[in-house]
Amino acid sequence: MNQGKIAVLVEEGYQDLEVWYPYYRLREAGFETVFIGTGSSKNYRGKNGYPLEVQAEIKNLAPADFAGVVIPGGWAPDKLRMSREVLDFVREIDRAGKVVAAICHAGWVIASAGIVKGRTVTSYAAIRDDLVNAGAEWVDQEVVRDKNLITARKPDDLPAFCRNG
Repeated sequence: MNQGKIAVLVEEGYQDLEVWYPYYRLREAGFETVFIGTGSSKNYRGKNGYPLEVQAEIKNLAPADFAGVVIPGGWAPDKLRMSREVLDFVREIDRAGKVVAAICHAGWVIASAGIVKGRTVTSYAAIRDDLVNAGAEWVDQEVVRDKNLITARKPDDLPAFCRNG
């Protein structure tokens, strides 16, 4: 049974567990998961070297075709947030009230997309100030859900993160 499509945003240096754990859990729950890249490459390697092949480029997709988006952490969010198409995609998913899920350093993407003002979030502690400066209320919890926005701190929080999606 197909529950809808979920975009998983990737770039070079993604956090391996933060991509693959949600990817398989979402598939297990009946969602079609699509690895989406910025167009900089067809293949990316995670921080631990695990390869991934992109299934689509962000510029060719419509947010209306997706039930939500997962933004993994690692070094990839620093590259993802430089893409206007990525930020527009995330902003539109949020505007439609669909799930936007950000793990660890992915808080950079949601801050740059301008969707955290007045919302409660968590992230890897090192980017706390970035989220607070973007208008969010930051808390140190393994997972925070503020309406359709779900955030988690780090790979150790993935079990709780996947239960809250």
